[in-house]
Amino acid sequence: MSNNSSEIGLIGLAVMGQNLALNIADHGFKISVFNRTFEKTSKFLEANSDVKNLSGCEDIKGFVASLQKPRKIIIMVQAGKATDAVIDSLIPLLDNGDIIIDGGNAKWTDTIEREKKLNQENLLFVGSGVSGGEEGARFGPSLMPGCSVDAWNAIKDIWLSISAKVDPENGKPIEGATPGNPVTGGVPCASYIGSDGAGHYVKMVHNGIEYGDMQMICEAYHILSAIGGIEPQEIGEIFENWNHGILDSFLVEITADILKQEDSKTGKPFVDIVLDAAGQKGTGKWTSVNALDMGVPAPTVAEAVFARCLSAVKEERVNATKFLPFSGSVIPAEDRSELIEAVRDALYCSKICSYAQGFQLMREAQKEYNWDLNFGEIAQIWRGGCIIRAAFLQKITEAYEKESNLPNLLLDKYFSDCIEMYQSNWRKVVCLATNNGIPIPTFSSALSYYDGYRSARLPQNLLQAQRDYFGAHTYERVDSPRGKFFHLDWLHPDRPEVEA
Repeated sequence: MSNNSSEIGLIGLAVMGQNLALNIADHGFKISVFNRTFEKTSKFLEANSDVKNLSGCEDIKGFVASLQKPRKIIIMVQAGKATDAVIDSLIPLLDNGDIIIDGGNAKWTDTIEREKKLNQENLLFVGSGVSGGEEGARFGPSLMPGCSVDAWNAIKDIWLSISAKVDPENGKPIEGATPGNPVTGGVPCASYIGSDGAGHYVKMVHNGIEYGDMQMICEAYHILSAIGGIEPQEIGEIFENWNHGILDSFLVEITADILKQEDSKTGKPFVDIVLDAAGQKGTGKWTSVNALDMGVPAPTVAEAVFARCLSAVKEERVNATKFLPFSGSVIPAEDRSELIEAVRDALYCSKICSYAQGFQLMREAQKEYNWDLNFGEIAQIWRGGCIIRAAFLQKITEAYEKESNLPNLLLDKYFSDCIEMYQSNWRKVVCLATNNGIPIPTFSSALSYYDGYRSARLPQNLLQAQRDYFGAHTYERVDSPRGKFFHLDWLHPDRPEVEA
């Protein structure tokens, strides 16, 4: 291969890296690939010998030399030390203005520090969220780049080309891409997010919302199974039906497929032979910790993380059933249709609150990190390619188009009307599950969030008085301006309060 012939390069040929490289090649961009072990590169090239625009390099110097200037290099390796090691190996080989793009699930604070470091070397850095899993990487992911405007302009054509596309008429993902035949029309699910760590931050919030979505779906399944007495195959058909309505989404679609799947070994429903111990990679935890750090209420994502943690202590839970028994009851078959409708409504209302929390978190983060986020556009690029893609996101885009500074999605008329319409069933489901001993951490926390947000007065007046009593932490008065603090001498409460 002649030097300087490739428009972009990619390091890291695990499945995501391989698929992203093939996606880029399919769209007509010449790409060089490199992996720490050349054997993996050779096997990848051999398996894709018919793919045009794709070439590989045996060593990193040859890889860098194969790229047109300014060089654009995507890193698709494990987040953390592995990413830093690749960056450090590249720095001595690059020239001013070259661009390194981290497409992994990096923590946004690491991305901010990496950009500072590379800027000092006169290099550009992009921290880009890449969502959609293996299929998304191959045929069109949702892309969330955080970087300087100069860096975005350099990668823009590639990023817009390789991203998922949605139909501008109905907002639905355009499907049908096959190897060598990518989707080329429609609205790209990629857009400039903001400076430095903004892209990876938005990807983190996406993943946090994903945690919430998945747990809410699990709770709906659990209620239908344990209280409704409905078999997995039929629950799959229920989810399939829901996917044609307000709950139309990728996660609901695949849930229907999973529930209808039969285990080839036992003949049982596949879902019944899967151990109920969930794993996680940490991005949901990052979202929750960051929400706590910034003082933003995001209980539904946090509860989804804790639900995975609780599921992981399988042996403890099995043992606990011997000491903490509880038996609920299955409703009569004639009441199932009413239950199904109520669970659907509860799932949708909980989903609204979960997304409201995620967007509220991003709203506060932009103040903290001096970003300028376009929330309608973020919802738009999540409509295709990513794991949380859903018809519902179009309503979020429309909400922010009407009011770009909307404080909370619950204040948009569409969403407030939905909750007004469905909340009676939502409350019934929470009560029914609680009375039958079914854990519903996201359904119930979302409802508590909604009730808290709509309350003009909460009992934290008493809490703040407690804090002042034992720790002299002061309090504000309802008859004084905000920001004016007082303290009462609780040893001598008859004395006048003191302005702090």
